[in-house]
Amino acid sequence: MNKPFLIGIDLGGTNLKTGLVNTDGKILEKIVVDTGGNKDIVLKQIVNSIRNIIDKAGKDKSEIIGIGIGSPGLVDSEKGIIRGLTNIEGFENVHMKEYVESSLDIPTFIDNDVNIMAYGELKCGAGKDTMNIVCLTLGTGVGGGIIIDGKIYRGSSLSAGEIGHIPVNVDGPKCICGGRACLESYIGKDRIIKRTIEKLTQRKESIIPKLVEGDLEKITPKIVYEAAAVGDMLAIEIWRETAQYLATALTGVINILNPEIIVIGGGIANAGKYLFDPLTDMIKERIFPFLAEKIKIVHAQLGEEAGIIGSAMLVKDSIFN
Repeated sequence: MNKPFLIGIDLGGTNLKTGLVNTDGKILEKIVVDTGGNKDIVLKQIVNSIRNIIDKAGKDKSEIIGIGIGSPGLVDSEKGIIRGLTNIEGFENVHMKEYVESSLDIPTFIDNDVNIMAYGELKCGAGKDTMNIVCLTLGTGVGGGIIIDGKIYRGSSLSAGEIGHIPVNVDGPKCICGGRACLESYIGKDRIIKRTIEKLTQRKESIIPKLVEGDLEKITPKIVYEAAAVGDMLAIEIWRETAQYLATALTGVINILNPEIIVIGGGIANAGKYLFDPLTDMIKERIFPFLAEKIKIVHAQLGEEAGIIGSAMLVKDSIFN
């Protein structure tokens, strides 16, 4: 038999990324298309993208041993059902595994996108050669994935890893999940922007207004990073506060799970040392001393390819193991 190939799919609210991947985790071909505005379009886009990438690579369908799909939202990985996607119309209780397999006759595996990211980092990225990692994505929200003994930990209801909804205060702002004082409510993109504007309206000195030409609505986490990079104290303070909230949540996670490494990705993580340096110091001050000696807090390595690589590696291990 010729060397087999895998297909990894990263289903996002804006883009659908499809990759042909070898068993070493290398992406050989990649196609990116608009996801589509409703369930029917998305399903057709997925199947068409798979067919197109097989043709583009000059492969035969028989050479593809499996398809992996990483999706946001609540995913029943055992039954292959996506229970709900808030940003795609009609996407509730979609039997994705059944649909793709009936269309292409190729074994298909589905999981939550952050679980997939964590698995990709475990196999081919920052967590390579480890067995126990916690992975976070920091962006509009906060996603989490947990790997224990080399396997994705999904919990009794397949919803483990919701680190963004760990409360970090006794009371606080109401979260979209219905809870209060969730981590996501303090360090999500919109909250970082809001805190920055609040400090500026208190007449604190900063170059941020100059960077956005006086229009505070143009402030983004990237702008706050750019200000920090030239020594702006307000921006540095924003990132230190963000690190403090994150450290509060991760201290509990580390003390409970005892991972080898914390891997952090997403747009907010691009703040680099202005987030990671205070975060690492704060965590090591709070966790058990014997854990502080070994824990590593690092930036994710796979970037935008994590979804494709992680879903492909999940297929490989699901089939061969």
